[in-house]
Amino acid sequence: MSAPPLVPREVSPLAVLFALALVYVIWGSTYLGIKFALEGGYPPLLMAGIRFTIAGSLLYAVLRWRGVPAPTSVQWRNVAFMGVLLLGFGNGLVCIAEQSVSSGLAAVAVASAPLWIGLFSAMRGQRPHRLEWVGLGIGFVGVLWLNAGSSLTATPTGLVALLVAPLAWAFGSVWSRGRDLPSPFMTAAAQMLCGGGAMLLAGGVLGERFDGLPSLHGTLSVAYLSSFGSIVAFTAYIWLLHHVRPTLAGSYAYVNPVIAVMLGAGLASERFSAHDLGAMAVILVGVVAITLARARPAKPA
Repeated sequence: MSAPPLVPREVSPLAVLFALALVYVIWGSTYLGIKFALEGGYPPLLMAGIRFTIAGSLLYAVLRWRGVPAPTSVQWRNVAFMGVLLLGFGNGLVCIAEQSVSSGLAAVAVASAPLWIGLFSAMRGQRPHRLEWVGLGIGFVGVLWLNAGSSLTATPTGLVALLVAPLAWAFGSVWSRGRDLPSPFMTAAAQMLCGGGAMLLAGGVLGERFDGLPSLHGTLSVAYLSSFGSIVAFTAYIWLLHHVRPTLAGSYAYVNPVIAVMLGAGLASERFSAHDLGAMAVILVGVVAITLARARPAKPA
């Protein structure tokens, strides 16, 4: 989700720490929330569609009530395309993958998204810094390592889904730059509505059905994903973009996988091999290098 560059303002360090904690922990925990929702009887695409449709509807209603203009027809078209790429493919495929892949491993695979964003940005003419090239190289070694011999190889569907998901997220993120979009919060609301609707439609077309009444545990997980995962954490992220350097706000990219792995091991008894953890470490080193490189002014093409 894109937002215009903003000048950091002086704020309380405690407020910044609180906002970072929300983004780190909540977004890091959504992978486990997805796992619990799936175990609770929710089909993957229908679950994600319900989650984002509810969150998008609530956010859209509040924004319109506060007088925020509705998107224009061109803006609706742009956010619909973003919603299908970022949420439909980006999040929907993660939900499909988590039927057979641990939540922590899914988070590690998705951590490669900044690598693809760097590559797509270079293809659009934004020349990467030398450090960013180094980060891309390190990160892609980690991605190859993760997909070559980890537990992903035993789940072909999960492997393909977790390869395509970060690619779709990255392409949608780069494509959105310079497009005619509404305000950041309205973009998020409209994107969730469009992406959620697309996943509900795709789930129905693919034959997803509820075999019975979902469990209370699964329903509470969907409620958590809708409220905290889609609204609270995103609001904290937008607030950070207004008040701190983008590098700090974007640090969630390499903290979320660590949080997800810790929560998966502690709350869901997920186990990770040395191979998985080694690949995660290499991917995160690459993402950190790219993040540091982006803190510098970009070179002209």
